[in-house]
Parts: sequence; C-alpha cells; structure tokens
Amino acid sequence: MLSKLLQLTLIAGSLLIINAPADATTPGPSPGLLLKQTNGWQMPYGPVDIVQSADGTSIYILTESHQVLIYEPNGNLKGSFPVDAGVVAIDTDVRGEFIFLIDREKKTLRKIAVDFHTDIDVSGSPFKGRPDAPVTIAVFSDFE
Repeated sequence: MLSKLLQLTLIAGSLLIINAPADATTPGPSPGLLLKQTNGWQMPYGPVDIVQSADGTSIYILTESHQVLIYEPNGNLKGSFPVDAGVVAIDTDVRGEFIFLIDREKKTLRKIAVDFHTDIDVSGSPFKGRPDAPVTIAVFSDFE
C-alpha cells in the first residue's frame, strides 16, 4: 500500500512521482522496491507523453492542451510551442538534436529541430567593422 503522500502516474512507460517530500523513501508496490522522489514540479497542463534529450539538458512534455513544454532538468520552463490536436506521442533522436511528433489524425511523423536563441552582450569588446551592422559574428577562443 502506498503512502498518501506519494502519488504515482504512469505516462508512456515513465514513472513520475509528485507530491512527496524530497527526503521521503516509500516502499514500492513490489517487495524490496523503494521509491524516493528526487525531483518534480507542477505543470500548467496535463501530460500525455514525455521524453528527455540524450544529453540530459532538456525534457520535452506533450500536454493534453496540444502544447510541447520544454523544461530544464531542474524544473525551469525553457519554452513551449503548440502542436496539432492529433499529436499523441513525442520522441527524440539518439543525439537529441531533433524531436519527433506522431500525429494520429493526419497519419504523419514530423521531425522538428529545437534550438534556443541567446543574446550575447558584446559591449566593451573589441570589434572590427561597423558597430551597427545587421549581423554580428562573435568569436570566442581559448589558447589552452
């Protein structure tokens, strides 16, 4: 019998443990199995499917509201984007460069590259060319 402090949800073969104290170890449903929550967070929409990037830097969650939420492992929401209503599953490639969306209604598999744009403050740095150029190329190097 599971503790009232522990709620288990099975999502696409993954076990998410929520609403348990971080230091609580609870006997599992099988003899000898102990469950301990190490991380968890509240999401704005109900999850349908989940996949983690191969490098461990991103967790993609497909929600019942037809959104893909992108989280950092510490629970910070990095971004989100809408998907079609027929999308029922999400996966990632081996290198974690692309995510795949399975659309049951349209009978399609979509491959999407996800990346984040980051502004870099280069004020005060040496530069060559016009400071108001439409494109800036920043070079970082380390001789070691």
